[in-house]
Amino acid sequence: MTDPEIAALAQRVIAENRAAGRCLATVESCTGGMVAAALTDVPGSSEVFERGFVTYSNDAKVQSVGVSRDIIDSLGAVSEATVWAMAQGGIRHSNADVAVAISGIAGPGGGSEKKPVGMVVFARAIRGLDGPAVADVRQFGDLGRAEIRRQATLVALELLLP
Repeated sequence: MTDPEIAALAQRVIAENRAAGRCLATVESCTGGMVAAALTDVPGSSEVFERGFVTYSNDAKVQSVGVSRDIIDSLGAVSEATVWAMAQGGIRHSNADVAVAISGIAGPGGGSEKKPVGMVVFARAIRGLDGPAVADVRQFGDLGRAEIRRQATLVALELLLP
């Protein structure tokens, strides 16, 4: 990663989770693996980062981490329920203690009145907790695809801090 803000935050995430004895997983849609890439750019990250799932398509969300097709069909891929199911699936399908999930509309197209370009949904699941540790919807606005994905990566990394 060449973005210094992302790189610094990823280093902090790895260091603090190493100190806490926690392993991490990511389940990414609109960020396409950017969070995992930021974490694995940090030397020694293999002690902390367990795995990453890039579940860009709806089929990938269902097949890779077990999101219910009914949830996606009724609420959409960009919804709190879907992203929470992605985070839970990240825990179930890995050895991680904490999983963060991200799904959103990076644009330039694909937005609607209810789900505009720049809307990104996040969830963090922690092994052993039944409910969402965090579920958050951010409206970044139409900042352009690259900046929306960058902002989403920063939020996801923040959610991985102990």
